[in-house]
Amino acid sequence: MRQISLAGAVLAAATLSAQTPRPFTLEETTIAQIEVALRDGSLTCRGLVEQYLKRIDAYDKNGPALNAIVQTNADVLKTADDLDRRFRQSGAVGPLQCVPVIVKDNYETSDMPTTAGSLALKGMMTGKDAFVVSRLRGAGAVMIAKSNMAEWAFSPVETVNSILPGYTRNPYDTSRVTAGSSGGSAAAAAANFAAIALASDTGDSIRGPASHQALVGLRSTMGLVSRAGVVPLSMAADIAGAVTRTVADTAAVLQVIAGEDPNDPITATSRGHVNPNYASALRRDGLKGARLGVLHQAYDTPTLDREVDAVFRGAVGELRDLGAEVIDPVAVPDFDAMRRAQGGGCNQFKYDLNNYLKALGDKAPMHSLDEIIKSRRFHPSIQTRLESAQAADDIPGQSPGCKARDEFREKLRAAVVKLMDSMQLDALVYPTWSNPPRLIGDLNTPGGDNNQIFSPSTGFPAITVPMGYTRGDTLPTGLQFFGRAWDEMTLLRLAYAYEQASHHRRPPNATPPLR
Repeated sequence: MRQISLAGAVLAAATLSAQTPRPFTLEETTIAQIEVALRDGSLTCRGLVEQYLKRIDAYDKNGPALNAIVQTNADVLKTADDLDRRFRQSGAVGPLQCVPVIVKDNYETSDMPTTAGSLALKGMMTGKDAFVVSRLRGAGAVMIAKSNMAEWAFSPVETVNSILPGYTRNPYDTSRVTAGSSGGSAAAAAANFAAIALASDTGDSIRGPASHQALVGLRSTMGLVSRAGVVPLSMAADIAGAVTRTVADTAAVLQVIAGEDPNDPITATSRGHVNPNYASALRRDGLKGARLGVLHQAYDTPTLDREVDAVFRGAVGELRDLGAEVIDPVAVPDFDAMRRAQGGGCNQFKYDLNNYLKALGDKAPMHSLDEIIKSRRFHPSIQTRLESAQAADDIPGQSPGCKARDEFREKLRAAVVKLMDSMQLDALVYPTWSNPPRLIGDLNTPGGDNNQIFSPSTGFPAITVPMGYTRGDTLPTGLQFFGRAWDEMTLLRLAYAYEQASHHRRPPNATPPLR
């Protein structure tokens, strides 16, 4: 009998190990891990989609009943089979080959209705994809389901509407809210219903839900990503984007969706600002030598929760340990005076929504805000806000209130740049929310949303990343980095370095792995 040397046996075992694909774990998987599993044959697109569908079935209306999903895509398995066939024939379609995506219900999709959470738009099929959805499909991604949202994206606090009965629940504590309006997307991403989830942010709704569900959320520079095909709330501040479980996945999504779109003229400003390789920002030593300023004006109020403040102070210590110089405090000059002088208001929801519905023509079941109000097809909680919007005749760039708002924003942009330049800051930091997620139905305790002013009013980018937990180490809270226009690379670098050193993200106990 032929004898095999010990060295030969080790080599044979190593060769066998290299040829044997590692078992694929669905929970907390990343875009890169999906790519590896598809390439080594341990996963098919159909198998991946089926696993996510099983989790949705087990946990969305059953079990903890998160109520995050409006509907799953009836064609998703057919799409997965087609991607598998094309992969066998010619390789990956694109960089997001078979990456399952949850789509917020204000994004148009050619294969699922778009309602913005309102019965007024029930069953609306526009026959096309939003720009972001089209870009993702072109990169090989799969639209697996539509997610619940605050009706018309109004509420930054909770996710409830007229299209789907009940609240969306926070998977870290199902008695608590998800924040809004992208709460369904965030709850779904946190519970591992898909690899990533689309969201939109007018004042809060990427970063707030991400903070409440231990996710990463980037509100990009105004103009970097098209809003075409997304039901508007205010085109002066609306941003399209995603919530993910990792900074690397946020960079991968941004790479696909960033860029100019003639159907959203503001994206012309992105010319020359789209980085060809956002992933190159992902450096573990990215905080070494960074200069960060603690912006107390964003969060330090009498209602600041003590536990959130303690977690944030711990995060500041972590930033310093990782090589950052943290200046505490810093302040935007004349900020209070600017806000007092702003005066008036600019409610352009009616203006933007009516233009959106008009462009859809007969594809929209309603053709104006006035028609929506008369139909009574909406959740009673938003009636006052709808009627207030209808009573306003604000026209962007023309109405006195809109002009005053724009003047304030211009002054704030200049003041933020002056602060950052004068102190040579890479970013400003603060807690994404000053308070933990509220109990569902509680509208009295402090909300704590710190997102409405700085990033939306300047159009500058901000990213939130998990920084820890409160209430017995159970409720997530987020750390926000806020930076200069078109400086997503710096924000991704800082957030990635913090994420990789701290690893605060963990999956919720309410939605464990399925057997």
